[in-house]
Amino acid sequence: MFRQGDVLVMPMPREELPNGLVQAPRDRRNRMVLALGEATGHAHVVTGERVSLLCPPDDPERLYLLIEGYGRLGHEEHGPIALGAGAYRVVRQREYFPGAIRPVAD
Repeated sequence: MFRQGDVLVMPMPREELPNGLVQAPRDRRNRMVLALGEATGHAHVVTGERVSLLCPPDDPERLYLLIEGYGRLGHEEHGPIALGAGAYRVVRQREYFPGAIRPVAD
């Protein structure tokens, strides 16, 4: 399990990846962004060789990583984290806001 700020990357068995996943949308700079800081504009970005950022077609916020080579999770304010080959579930930390539960704002 790996944590970088408000992003948690949890290893999972590849066979437990949900069926029907598609490539998650990339940002304007063609990056695979796991979380974007609303206040700072900084981003948790995954890079590497043979890395896929996946999501269900109807829920682009629910993210999974499939790394068949090697991966690296980077952010402007955190040290990089090496990710080995395998499948991962991406979880964003949430916070209570009166009347709602929302992702933590960076």
